[in-house]
Amino acid sequence: MKRLILITTTFLTLTLSACSSENHKIASIDEASGISYCQNSDTLVVANDEGSFYEIKPSGEIISRHKLGNYDLEGVVCGDKNIIFAVEDGALLRVDRKSLETKEIKIKGKDIKFDKKSGIEGIAKVGDNYYLSIQSKTKEKAKLLVVKIGSNYAKIKKIINHGIIDSAGMEYQHHILYIVSDKKDKLYLYNPKSNHIIKKIKLDEFAQEGITFDNRENVYFADDNGAVFKYTKKELGIKK
Repeated sequence: MKRLILITTTFLTLTLSACSSENHKIASIDEASGISYCQNSDTLVVANDEGSFYEIKPSGEIISRHKLGNYDLEGVVCGDKNIIFAVEDGALLRVDRKSLETKEIKIKGKDIKFDKKSGIEGIAKVGDNYYLSIQSKTKEKAKLLVVKIGSNYAKIKKIINHGIIDSAGMEYQHHILYIVSDKKDKLYLYNPKSNHIIKKIKLDEFAQEGITFDNRENVYFADDNGAVFKYTKKELGIKK
């Protein structure tokens, strides 16, 4: 009888968790691997890991879809003129928002090797630099790359070991890096200057691959299983 109760309770927990994330779903996008808010157009760019990106409204309505090529896109930062995509195998892809002209830029410096087990999984713009999250199943190899991007180069300036397992999508706001971990179903609030985890927030169970904020205190997540979710900061316990 006790075993039956345990099984029933476990099933109920999983069902409630699934329902919780589904209640926040605003769009279905295959293998969504990164998301970024575009300030000047009040839209969102969603990357997928088969080389396409989508532009959607905050409501989830899909505006457009573009195929860029055979790229494993794993993160995105939307700027006023350009979109910067992080490519898993060690490159950045700069895309002109008007013409869609693309330029692939290889990342160099610090003798870093990229592969499927330690590839780029997220990107965030911090001042004039870009922070790249390197996926790892161990704390010792979990790291951030601080990269400077020029017209024809991307050079690693610094490596930060943060110890966050399976770090994926990132966003930077108010001097804090917000890093999602798919394996842990957690959102980490991380201070890159002090190399210190400020807070851990438990998320609903889904395949977290990207995170971004809009100007109305909303938080968006890209789900690798094919969705975009929308929460408020208040729901997640994030201070404004």
